Amino acid sequence: MLRKCFVCGKGPLTGKRVVRKGLAKAKGGTGEKIVRATKRLFLPNLHKMKILINNQAKRVYICTKCLKTGKYQKA
Repeated sequence: MLRKCFVCGKGPLTGKRVVRKGLAKAKGGTGEKIVRATKRLFLPNLHKMKILINNQAKRVYICTKCLKTGKYQKA
């Protein structure tokens, strides 16, 4: 599956999954510390749609933001 929106080009973003240990200062501890951070992907919310491209129907992936704003023409 293509992980990119056909209309706006929104694709996957990279980030980190952070693991924290320790008791919070508000709860009487010395504070939470970051122990490890593993890399991960934030994937866009894509839906397969049939839209018109140059007056021809084509199945493409569109993100939900473009679906809500209506930046396409249904086939």
